[in-house]
Amino acid sequence: MAQSTVIITGTTSGVGLQAARALAARPDWHVIMACRDLTKMAKAAQDLQIPADKYTMMQLDLASLASVRQFVADFRATGRSLEALVVNAAVYLPLLKEPMYSPDGYEISVATNHLGHFLLCNLLLPEMDKSPAADKRLVILGTVTANPKELGGKIPIPAPPDLGDFSGFEQGFKAPIAMIDGKKFKAGKAYKDSKLCNMLTMRELHRRYHESTGITFNALYPGCVANTALFRNSYPLFQKIFPWFQKNITKGYVTEELSGDRVAMVVADPAFKVSGVYWSWGNRQKDGRESFQQEVSNDASDDGKALKMWDLSAKLVGMS
Repeated sequence: MAQSTVIITGTTSGVGLQAARALAARPDWHVIMACRDLTKMAKAAQDLQIPADKYTMMQLDLASLASVRQFVADFRATGRSLEALVVNAAVYLPLLKEPMYSPDGYEISVATNHLGHFLLCNLLLPEMDKSPAADKRLVILGTVTANPKELGGKIPIPAPPDLGDFSGFEQGFKAPIAMIDGKKFKAGKAYKDSKLCNMLTMRELHRRYHESTGITFNALYPGCVANTALFRNSYPLFQKIFPWFQKNITKGYVTEELSGDRVAMVVADPAFKVSGVYWSWGNRQKDGRESFQQEVSNDASDDGKALKMWDLSAKLVGMS
C-alpha cells in the first residue's frame, strides 16, 4: 500500500507525540517527527512502541529561521512526497519577567510558535502542491485562550491576545521590542498573540492558496490537555490546579491520547476535508462526542489583520 507522508512539529511529548502515534498506527501514513531533541524523540517513540518503519526523525528548531530552512532542504533530500503538515510545536514561558530572544533576534514565543511555522508552511507549500495525492491538508493547532467565543475563552484572563496595529512588527520586532503591538512585554500575552497569529495564518493560507492548489487548510482545538508539558514552565500550583479546574469546572479536559487521536482525524478522515474552518470538540464533551466547526474570535476572522500579519511576517522571515 502506498503511504502518505505527514510532517508533525513538536513530537517529543504531548499532543504532537500522540498525533504521531495515532497516524503511524494507520497503515497508509508515514510520520516525519520534527523536533529539537532527537535523543528524547527516539526514547519517546520507543516508549510508545511506534513501529520503526512508520516514522522518521528530523531535526527542527522553530526558533531559528536557519534551522527551518535546513529542515526543508533535508526533507526534500528524502525524495518523499508531502501530503500533510501539522503545525503543533509551541513554547509557553509565562513566568518570564524579561523577554528571551531567538537566534534571529525575535521574542522567543512569537519566533517559535508563529514566525518559524509561518516560514515552514510557506517553504513546504510547493512540496505539498506537487504531490499527486487528491487529498492534502495543512492543519494548525489552536488554543482556547485566544478565542473568547468558546466557553473556555470567555473565562477572564489577564492580558488577552491583542495584536494592536502591529507596530512592533512594523518596527522590525528586534530588542528592545518584544511584543507584536509594540507595547510592554507580557510573557503570557506573547504566547496568546502568537497563537492568534497561527489562526490568521490558517485563514490567509486558505484565502490565498486553497482554490489554486486544492490543499485543505484548517485548524483545531482538540480540547484542553491541561497536564501537557506545554505548562512545565508555569507555577507549580497552577500545574496542580489547572487540570482539576478543566476537569471539574469547564469540563474541557481531554487526555493527551485523545487529543492525538483527534489531530489524526483532522489530518486523515474524509469528514474533515473542509478548508478554512476551525474544528473543535468544545467543553463539557465526553469521549466520542462529535466534532463541530467552532466560531472564532473577531480578531481571528479579520481579513485585514490577516493580510497585514502576512505581509509583515513575510518581511521578518526574509521572504520579501
